Amino acid sequence: MRGMTEVRQLLKQFGTIIYTGDQLGDVELMMEEVRELKAMGLIDPQTFQKAMAVLLQQSARIPRRQTEK
Repeated sequence: MRGMTEVRQLLKQFGTIIYTGDQLGDVELMMEEVRELKAMGLIDPQTFQKAMAVLLQQSARIPRRQTEK
């Protein structure tokens, strides 16, 4: 698994399509879905690790939202 497209394809195999219009929100929701798939035993530990690595890398690339003061 190399990129977001492959993570999206993995989730789509289980009927999950995530698009909120907020990149960071999408990544966070995808992480939660991948965790749930592993918890239910639907994906193996290696697939989980690869998907989470891609999502964490993507998360690091997205500029953080500024909190309002």
